Amino acid sequence: MESNNYELNNYSEDRNIIEEVTEGSIAEELEIEPGDILLTINDIPVKDIIDYKYLVSDDYLIVAIGKKDGEIWELEIEKDFDEDLGLIFTNPLIDKAKSCRNKCMFCFVDQLPPNMRETLYFKDDDSRLSFLQGNFITLTNMSDDEIDRIIRYRLSPINVSVHTTNPELRIKMLNNKNAGRIYDILKRFKEANLEVNCQIVLVPGVNDGEELNRTLSDLKNLYPTVESIAVVPVGITKYRDGLYDVKPFTKEGSEKLLEFISNKQSEFLEEIGTRFVFASDEFFATTEKELPSYDKYEGFPQLENGVGLMKSFEDEIVKELNKIKVPINNKKKYIIATGTLAFNFIEGIKDKIIRKFNELEIIVVPIVNKFFGETITVSGLVTGGDLVSQLKDYKDIDGIIIPSSMLKRDEEIFLDNLTLVEVSRKLNIPIIPSKLEGKSLIDIIKN
Repeated sequence: MESNNYELNNYSEDRNIIEEVTEGSIAEELEIEPGDILLTINDIPVKDIIDYKYLVSDDYLIVAIGKKDGEIWELEIEKDFDEDLGLIFTNPLIDKAKSCRNKCMFCFVDQLPPNMRETLYFKDDDSRLSFLQGNFITLTNMSDDEIDRIIRYRLSPINVSVHTTNPELRIKMLNNKNAGRIYDILKRFKEANLEVNCQIVLVPGVNDGEELNRTLSDLKNLYPTVESIAVVPVGITKYRDGLYDVKPFTKEGSEKLLEFISNKQSEFLEEIGTRFVFASDEFFATTEKELPSYDKYEGFPQLENGVGLMKSFEDEIVKELNKIKVPINNKKKYIIATGTLAFNFIEGIKDKIIRKFNELEIIVVPIVNKFFGETITVSGLVTGGDLVSQLKDYKDIDGIIIPSSMLKRDEEIFLDNLTLVEVSRKLNIPIIPSKLEGKSLIDIIKN
């Protein structure tokens, strides 16, 4: 360890600060402490988490650490290739996430009501979040240097919101003059052999029909770099005053879309050996059409995008129920609260469950979304206030089971800022979050 002339003042208060040191790690062994600052690795300043993950992968490192008393430690480290140091930073990205500068005609953030928590109004369009958390990005706000960095660091898989490969139409849809470069960028990713998953938010009368056919054909030419495509319907709240006139998908429109996707899947399966494009569960729930079989989802590459979530959940439920050889006695009475879209599906799940339990009663309640508007039908956007107003008259209930997607990822709070505890208290009924996994739901009922 030795001091040198690094400038600690060059590092802002929220950047590169070490919040935690993993027990038993290299960092703990070297006496790195929470509150220390990571300065450089191999004399290269660490700009963000991507720099860190890339630089730290070597088997020999010289790491400069700024201590709280102003001293600089320079540490020589020999380790296994790709072995982590055990540092956890105050900000997971190390520096601030990049906000989106698009003004998309279908942007959900622009349709939020006022007075929600501030973080909900932040639009992220950050390639690092795509790599780290699976967020979808548009690639419109990136310079050529940043594209080069993705390629140089081989950041993949990258999740990209494409919407259309027609340059003029994409500029119109995203209201960003840089939006038309998408296909050229994706071609560069193909040359670098990166992995990309694509999303198309479909707006009736805008990027469907022949435009969708063109987009799918263009993206097929980028296979296998583009590994899969999810097609999801536009979401529309009641807060659209002054925004582009966007219409929701009707049952008839959804039926036509599913027929089109099915035909394209057959075409792609013959041409490139994969169905390649998948319609989100919302289209199937809207039309009440039977879900595709489990194997037709090809490993569920876009599960987090709502593609195959219902089929995967159903399959897990069946597997868990098959483990119950003798019906279990359970005199409990539960409510399962869901969005209106999934009501029929959850009713089918309920029927499967109660056959394995004696005296169990389950009531499936579809929660109408008054907060965002009745055109919003998915469970993940149900608020605590709507749960309270629509479940307050139920009596003698042992518990209300909700999908954990109704809550903030890292906190038991609903979109309208009501906490799980507050909603439970208002209803005087325990509320039990269940992961979107069959085992989680069955364990709740069994226990």
